[in-house]
Amino acid sequence: MLNRRDFITAAVGVAAAGGLAACAKEDDSTGSTYGTGKGITLGFSQVGSESGWRTANSLSVKQAAKWQGVSLKFSDAQQKQENQISAIRSYIAQKVDVIAFSPVVVTGWDAVLKEAKAAKIPVVLTDRSVETSDPSLYVTLVGSDFTAEGERAAVLLEKVLEKAGHKGAVKIAQLEGTTGAAPAIERAKGFAKVMKAKHPDWKIVASQTGDFTRAGGKQVMAAFLQAHPDIDVLFAHNDDMAIGAIQAIEAAGKKPGKDILIVSIDGVRDGFVAMSKGKINAIAECNPLLGPQLMDVVKKVHAGESVGRWIKTKEADFTQEQAKAALPKRKY
Repeated sequence: MLNRRDFITAAVGVAAAGGLAACAKEDDSTGSTYGTGKGITLGFSQVGSESGWRTANSLSVKQAAKWQGVSLKFSDAQQKQENQISAIRSYIAQKVDVIAFSPVVVTGWDAVLKEAKAAKIPVVLTDRSVETSDPSLYVTLVGSDFTAEGERAAVLLEKVLEKAGHKGAVKIAQLEGTTGAAPAIERAKGFAKVMKAKHPDWKIVASQTGDFTRAGGKQVMAAFLQAHPDIDVLFAHNDDMAIGAIQAIEAAGKKPGKDILIVSIDGVRDGFVAMSKGKINAIAECNPLLGPQLMDVVKKVHAGESVGRWIKTKEADFTQEQAKAALPKRKY
């Protein structure tokens, strides 16, 4: 029997198979409406469409709104904070019932959040957190523990190094996410925490943002290899950058997953394909299928019910040995 989480994952996956291509072609930069619900109107500002994870996340939100009878006004900020602020102000002007957004960066939200509070429109954060002068400016965060993901990635690297029989110092290149974004800050923090506590022989010799994109990962990794041809390990803040980096590693005549060990975060399907081929050694999952959880929270918030300050998603870790078995069941 499927439990609730398995049912949600499977359902979103089926929808993805039929609707992902169509959704990918839509231009949501100016805002589109999804769902036919008349009871609750939700204004949602997405950070962008920079990765496979983000595409799956957007689809999950759109489908969940439709299934749960929520009228969804959706906009794509295209990785620009000013676009998100503009979208949120538009939602305030339209007097939506609830506003939700996945913030591009951590800081710079107080002014627009105060406007939403003055308009008595509750705000729910999804996926990423923000720093505010007043915690009451948003109700809750629905998303992952990014610091824990960084820690999990470091623990996975311990296992990967042991399996590879690597002894002595470890030279690590780090592909960071978008500068100022919560996952980039916190994943780096979590990874560094484990390094400091347990592995004085690990050293990050190069670290730079690849903006969570494949193109960025490829470009930055190529530069890393020029400056540090003796890199042992790549730690990528997401699978898309890791996949781009694999192209650069192969172009340099090296074997990803062997000459350079790779640990990544996310767990998108393409990441699992690369892992099943031995090109990524391990992945710490970050579940993008937040739509059903978000709609549940939106309904509770609109009804005036209390919700937790941080509603965390359930996630797992995967190694190459598990990848082939898990790949057929991956829904994103």
